Amino acid sequence: MEIKKIGVIGAGTMGHGIALTAAQIGCQVVLRDIEDKVVQNGMKGIDRFLSKSVEKGKLTADQKTEIINRVTGTTEMSALADVDFVIEAVIEDLDLKKKVFSELDEICRPKVILATNTSSMSLTEIAAATKRPDKVCGMHFFNPVPIMKLVEVIRGYYTSDEAVEITTALAQKMGKTTVEVKKDSPGFIVNRIMIPHMIEAIKIVEEGIATPEDVDKAVKNGLNYPMGPFELMDLTGIDICYFVAEYFYKELNKEGKWVSPNLLKTMIRAKRLGRKTGGGWYDYNK
Repeated sequence: MEIKKIGVIGAGTMGHGIALTAAQIGCQVVLRDIEDKVVQNGMKGIDRFLSKSVEKGKLTADQKTEIINRVTGTTEMSALADVDFVIEAVIEDLDLKKKVFSELDEICRPKVILATNTSSMSLTEIAAATKRPDKVCGMHFFNPVPIMKLVEVIRGYYTSDEAVEITTALAQKMGKTTVEVKKDSPGFIVNRIMIPHMIEAIKIVEEGIATPEDVDKAVKNGLNYPMGPFELMDLTGIDICYFVAEYFYKELNKEGKWVSPNLLKTMIRAKRLGRKTGGGWYDYNK
C-alpha cells in the first residue's frame, strides 16, 4: 500500500512534529485541529524547526520551502476524506479520542488505517468506536518527534497483521526505530517503565530528601540518562504525567505504586505544567 497523503489530527507539540516528520519523507500532509490559532501555531512550530535546520546547514532554504509546502493546515475534518493514512495526536482523553475515531471512520475510505499516538490508552477501546477495528493501530511517537528515534507500534485486540506491517513500514520510512507491543496493555513499554520513575522522583522531593535539581543530577550522572525525571516532565508536560498515572491507577488494579503524589496534583492546580506554561519544576521565563 503506497502512502502519499497523511492526515494528522491535533496540531500541538506532538501533532505538528508528526506532520513535519511525514512531510520530510515526501508525503503530503493535512494537519487538522479544532481552532485555527492552534493550527497556525503548529505551522509556526514546523517553520521554526526547519529554520534551525537551515541555520545548521542540514537543509537548504529551497528544501525547507518544499517541506512546508507539503503541509496544509485546516480546521475541517472533511479535509481528511482522501488521505491514505491517519495519525491521531489529540490530548490523552479517552472519550475525545473515541469521538475523533468515530468521525474519522465515517470520513476516511474503508481501507485507510487509523493510527493513534496515545501514550498509554487502550487501543481496543479506541478501535471499538469504529467499524474497522482491524485497521486501528497504535503509533506512539516520542517528544520531540523529529529527533527522537523510537516509535511503539501497538496492537489492539482486533488489529490485523497487515495494519501492523504497514504502520511499522511507515515509521521506518520516517527514519524511526520500531518496537511492537503485542498486547494491548496500559502504558505499553516505555511509559510503563517511565511513570514509576517519575512518581518516585516526586515523592523524594515531597519527602524533603532532595531537590528536583539534585534528583535530575543524580539520575543523569548515576544512571547515564540524558535527562532527569523533572526535566523530562517539564518537557513533555507535567499534566501528561498526571493523566497517565491516573489512568494506570484505574486500569492496573489500583496498585499503590500508581497513586499520584499530592505534590504532583499541586503542580497541576498551580498550572505549572512545564515548558509550555513557562514554568514547571523549573522556571523558563527568566
